[in-house]
Amino acid sequence: MKIKFLGAAGTVTGSSYVLTSGSGQSILIDLGMFQGTPDVEKLNYEHYECDPRQFLGMVLTHAHLDHCGRLPILFPKGFQGNIFMTAPTKDLTEISLLDAAKIAKDDRKQALFDEDLALRAIQQFKTVQYHETFQIGDFSIKMLDAGHILGSTSLEIVDSHPNSEVRRIVFSGDLGNTPEPLQRPTEYFETADAVVMESTYGDRLHPKLNAVDAVQSEMNTIEKTGGALLIPAFSLERTQELLHMIKHLKLEGKVSAQTQIYMDSPMAQKATSVYLNHPEVLNDHIQKELEADNPFEFPGLVIVRRADESREIREIAGPKVIIAGSGMMVGGRIVGHAAHFLPIASTRLLVVGYQGEGTLGRALHEGAKKVTINSQPISVQATISDTQALSSHADQGQLVTWLKSIQGTKKVFLTHGDDIPRKALAAKITQDLGIADVTMPTLNQEVSF
Repeated sequence: MKIKFLGAAGTVTGSSYVLTSGSGQSILIDLGMFQGTPDVEKLNYEHYECDPRQFLGMVLTHAHLDHCGRLPILFPKGFQGNIFMTAPTKDLTEISLLDAAKIAKDDRKQALFDEDLALRAIQQFKTVQYHETFQIGDFSIKMLDAGHILGSTSLEIVDSHPNSEVRRIVFSGDLGNTPEPLQRPTEYFETADAVVMESTYGDRLHPKLNAVDAVQSEMNTIEKTGGALLIPAFSLERTQELLHMIKHLKLEGKVSAQTQIYMDSPMAQKATSVYLNHPEVLNDHIQKELEADNPFEFPGLVIVRRADESREIREIAGPKVIIAGSGMMVGGRIVGHAAHFLPIASTRLLVVGYQGEGTLGRALHEGAKKVTINSQPISVQATISDTQALSSHADQGQLVTWLKSIQGTKKVFLTHGDDIPRKALAAKITQDLGIADVTMPTLNQEVSF
């Protein structure tokens, strides 16, 4: 068996792997966008190091763009196989790809693909159930729930070719910060010869804080000052978690029933419908709520659909919460709100997720007092705060616990992380689990077992 690392090797984004069996048959696992600094993003447009005509098929772990955002480029290059994923991932990936094509067109950016190519990719989507074994050539594949976002998976892949010394390899995908507010717990594998695992937070532990308390505190503050609370949030999972939290804060009287909450993200609106359509993969708490009510709806919630409605929010007096994408403030409606509200001292901005290097979100999180938005200098008078309690990625302890459950592991590859977290996690794995062979692959590196 061989594996080639075509992304997320030394970076957090761009996940993509080619797995080749003992007989030479190949499949692709993920094909995500590189996101972050200009130097990282330019990797999206460089020569793809494999011939997609050789792939018998593809498996997608989940619907975040850094895992699915380059799928459509396969088809002009001759790929003809099916793309396997869970049903929720199928619905969310359709939204993600079509939204990415629209944004590239509207922003007049160099587009990786257009709507027609996105639709071409969508035609090849095939759904499978958790725990269901399916076959692509030599490979027998099973998906478990990664507990990261709706429909996310970890993969167990067995090479049935009789000459293969390494028979069973596990791909973590992105592992969730279990227990999650909406998702079922992360599931564990029993055995593997080799493991490819993410390392986004491989050098740290999440603080033992309650995210609900952080959101309540921020809302209580703007209710006193009459200011705006900006929350840049990913459209998939993070927005739905925030809506669910705020609903309970209002029901319990911990925040004012009159405070207006603006969900200013067309993509998040579509994604929320997908969550409602797939209650079977949500946790027991949310399923119970769904029997009585919509867990993402409450008095004071305003769904903002048009761009002109988004701009009008800025003229509305009184305290308000604006939840908008993108989560790292690299585009979307949150950028316009930031340009307007950041120079106002009563504004608060709450960071609720990972902020990639080189992004506006990272600059604000690190305390920048001047930023540039749409080529205009912006003075930052707003208060910036954060909560890591809402992270949807496992921390170092959770990563080691997940790996410890897999018996027989001889080799570990650490991906989907910057080098500092990868090195820290590698040392921790060797120290705690006694696995000496821990590799940090580089971009386009191929390893034979």
